[in-house]
Amino acid sequence: MEPEITSTAVQTNLNVVWTLIAGILVFTMQAGFALVETGFTRAKNAANIMMKNLMDFAAGSLGFYILGAALMFGATKAAGWLGWGGLGMPSLATGEGVWDWTFLFFQTMFAATAATIVSGAVAERIEFKSYLIYSVLISALVYPVSGHWMWGSLAGEASQGWIEALGFHDFAGSTVVHSVGGWIALAGAIALGPRIGKYRPDGQANPIPGHSLVLGTLGVFLLWIGWFGFNPGSYTAGIGSIGRVAMTTNLAACAGTVAALVTAWIIMGKPDLTMALNGSLAGLVAITAPCDLVTANAAIVIGLVAGVLVVLSVFALDRLHIDDPVGAVSVHCVNGVWGTLAVGLFAAPTACGYGNELVGLFYGGGVKFLGIQLCGVGATAVWAFGTGLAIFFALKKLGILRVSATTELKGLDITEHGQDAYASFQFFSNI
Repeated sequence: MEPEITSTAVQTNLNVVWTLIAGILVFTMQAGFALVETGFTRAKNAANIMMKNLMDFAAGSLGFYILGAALMFGATKAAGWLGWGGLGMPSLATGEGVWDWTFLFFQTMFAATAATIVSGAVAERIEFKSYLIYSVLISALVYPVSGHWMWGSLAGEASQGWIEALGFHDFAGSTVVHSVGGWIALAGAIALGPRIGKYRPDGQANPIPGHSLVLGTLGVFLLWIGWFGFNPGSYTAGIGSIGRVAMTTNLAACAGTVAALVTAWIIMGKPDLTMALNGSLAGLVAITAPCDLVTANAAIVIGLVAGVLVVLSVFALDRLHIDDPVGAVSVHCVNGVWGTLAVGLFAAPTACGYGNELVGLFYGGGVKFLGIQLCGVGATAVWAFGTGLAIFFALKKLGILRVSATTELKGLDITEHGQDAYASFQFFSNI
């Protein structure tokens, strides 16, 4: 006789299946990041960039499993500032608890995303061994510590961090994931300095165009698809609300695309594809924190602001001579901050069909909630940017941060890896 399957068991299995599918969608974002970064940079560094995106996932995932998950989701210590669950996180991944394994898999995908964000800002001039070192440190230490502050209770109330205890809300990671990666990316770009030839003696920026807008565009579409795992998947449950979150996510991305296109067109006099693509990503990053609490109309507003911000930020960083080849800081840091603050502005009340106690300023909520959001943003900035600077300047002090001028001019594919990403293409084109 077959054992009876209860409704609770069915729901648990549905949650496991949905969360695994969502995690796999998030994993496709690794391919998206790799293609965006490769397309937006020069062909002579394509193999190096592909290698970096492969290894930050592989090495970072191991670092998160061995140490990072314990720091992020272990029982809280020191008034919510640290967590600890034992190396290999035995409190999560033991026995036959299928949900524990699923949860750990899903969270590993997020940790890997935080690490790979940094790659674009340091592209075309960082030594590969330094890249491996900081990728592991991000996944095993930097991301998990601040992640515990804001998401620790996802593993149970005993793991609650100090910022979330205040009432902070970041549903899928505008700050927890994207701003952390963005702040570290800013630290890396500052420590490395600009690429050779990026800025003229008069201070004006020289454009260094990427070699394939086709690859870059395909990468953005893959990231867009992956975000439907990133945001709706963060419910970790197969419930009806995932459809609403998918819709707010898509609307913000579309609005960000349009706003960036128009803003760049006004400033540059041409409808620039790279700016429009970064506008898509900016809208996605910005909606990641508030996607579960905002209306569809608010999602459009959030995306529109994100699209304007990303363009203005790109130009501002150039004025400061901070060389970010793919716009990682503008997309992930600037709009991670904006999206987190947008929760405090646009969180909709129960009257709008949202059964939550968090009400944004524009719906009559007080400034306290917005202040809590700002607290989370500020604490993350200090931690991520501070540790990022410490890591990169330590690597610089060791003399292993930046490649030599000769290596940079020749390209990292040949000098760092002894490979040419397009060698076969060049061979056949010469026949």
